[in-house]
Amino acid sequence: MIYLLEDDNSIRDLVIYTLSSQGMEACGFAKPSEFWDAMVQQLPELVLLDVMLPEEDGLTILKKLRTASRTERLPIILLTAKGTEYDKVLGLDGGADDYVAKPFGMMELLSRIRALLRRTAAQAQAYHLGPLTVIPDKHLVEVDGKEVTLTQKEFEMLSLMIRSPGQVFSREKLIQSVWGYAFTGETRTVDVHVRTLRQKLGPAGECIETVRGYGYKMTEVRSGEE
Repeated sequence: MIYLLEDDNSIRDLVIYTLSSQGMEACGFAKPSEFWDAMVQQLPELVLLDVMLPEEDGLTILKKLRTASRTERLPIILLTAKGTEYDKVLGLDGGADDYVAKPFGMMELLSRIRALLRRTAAQAQAYHLGPLTVIPDKHLVEVDGKEVTLTQKEFEMLSLMIRSPGQVFSREKLIQSVWGYAFTGETRTVDVHVRTLRQKLGPAGECIETVRGYGYKMTEVRSGEE
C-alpha cells in the first residue's frame, strides 16, 4: 500500500490512477488529518508527501514520521513545487528518502518509487525463530504475528542474538555490543534485561536459552518434550 498526501485533486487523482494501473495499491488523502487517521489503521509501504498542505505542512509531517518509532524508517518521497537546492536539501536533511519537484513526469515518479521500494526490501531482512519474528531495520518484533514493544536495549540485544541463532554470547560480549565499551556497570544488568525480555516475548521467551556460567543464545522453541 502506498499513501499519497496531496491537496491538489488533479495531481492526486492522476498519481493514484497511474499507480493502480501499474498494479500498485494506493490511497490518496487531501488533508493531513485524513492521512493520520489512515496511519492509525494501517502503515503503508511508502508515502508520497506534498510539502504545501492545509492544516500542517509536509516538512512538519515528515519530522513527526521520523521521530515516531513505528514510522522512523518508513520510505518517504517528497512531492513539491519548490525546486530550489535549499528546499531539496531541507527535505532530505529532514529525513526524506527522495525528492521529486513539480511538475514531474509519471514515468520518473514510478521509477523513483520502484527504486526506493527495492532498496527498502533489501534492507528489511526478517529473522524468524519459532513464533518470533524480528525485522531490525523496521525496529519490529512480533510473536505469533502480534507486535511486541521493547526498550532500545532489549531490542538491540534481541536483534544481535537472533542474527546468529545457536551462537553463545557471553555477558561481556553483550555489554560490549549493546552498551558499548564505555559501559562500566555490573554484568548482572544483562540478566535483568534478559528476564524482562523473556517476559515481554511470552511463549517466544523460551527462544533465549541460558548457558550456565557464561551467557545466552537463541534456539528454536522446544515443544512436546517430557
